[in-house]
Amino acid sequence: MPGTIREMLEELEERTLHPRATRASQSRGRERPEPEDDERPSFQRDRDRLVHSKAFRRLAGKTQVFLAPRGDHYRTRLTHTLEVAQVARSIARALRLNEMLVEAMVMGHDLGHTPFGHAGERILNDVVPGGFHHVIQSVRVVDVLENDGQGLNLTAEVRDGILRHSKGKGNVLLKGSGAKALTLEAEIVRLADIIAYVNHDLDDAVRAGLFEEADVPAAIRGVLGGGATSRYRTLIRDVIRRSDVDGGGHIEMSPDVHEALLALRDFLYARVYENPVVHDEFVKAQRILRDLHGWCLEDLARLRERHGVVAREGDPPERAVIDWLSGMTDRFAIGVWEAIFVPRPWSVV
Repeated sequence: MPGTIREMLEELEERTLHPRATRASQSRGRERPEPEDDERPSFQRDRDRLVHSKAFRRLAGKTQVFLAPRGDHYRTRLTHTLEVAQVARSIARALRLNEMLVEAMVMGHDLGHTPFGHAGERILNDVVPGGFHHVIQSVRVVDVLENDGQGLNLTAEVRDGILRHSKGKGNVLLKGSGAKALTLEAEIVRLADIIAYVNHDLDDAVRAGLFEEADVPAAIRGVLGGGATSRYRTLIRDVIRRSDVDGGGHIEMSPDVHEALLALRDFLYARVYENPVVHDEFVKAQRILRDLHGWCLEDLARLRERHGVVAREGDPPERAVIDWLSGMTDRFAIGVWEAIFVPRPWSVV
């Protein structure tokens, strides 16, 4: 009989998961070896470390679609993360893959996102030599910046899942893309991310009055259904049914559902992400980050004295500036910008 709770849970994984599932007991391990925990398998420890990280808590203050929304019911990066986890675990459970692993990957997948969403990312990509991508920054957060600069020392599988999730306007399926994930669980997270965001971003856009649910093209509704419940059911069931787990293949979708998913993404780019009403506010937000970046580089000693921003040993000072700016929440960035650039009336006491 297993001697610890961890060993009991690992033995349960061995008995119940699919042969191609990734087992915690067979993890490729961590960059810095650690003693095993008596209660938690390795992927559960990773999930817990991510949930307790400062970067994870800051997701509550970062834009998903709408800049610093006043309404209580709009998504943030945090609620997006939770919805991705729900989709990923539903698929993983049905395919008998490792639910705890997909959840750990999801908890870390967006930690490197800038304030103001992809608009903020584009500005940092413009000003950073060599560019900026939130995926690379997410890995830097978990490897280097969290835990007071010690990093979270995550397993190789969780780190790989964080790296593989991003698609932009690119290919959704890893099959035939040339990219090779370490695990099937990473492929699930990649699909769960887009399944979640096309649904909840559409819901937020309807809530904001940008369009009505009925404005979604009929061809898309004909395949995915009308309404979020129907779309979620169609997309998740299709992934479960079409994924070639038993045959040694990939996490997949049927051609018609895949095409409808991409069409819905294109619809959202045209009607939401690149909508002038939304875009104009992000132009203002981009100026905030551009101004802050220039101010930081003007006088690094001033930045250190006022805000405690110091480069890590071996890093150029500019790297600390990017780490600081990319880690900001929307409201913190706006507050710092106002404190620096907005004049205050003179008062005599």
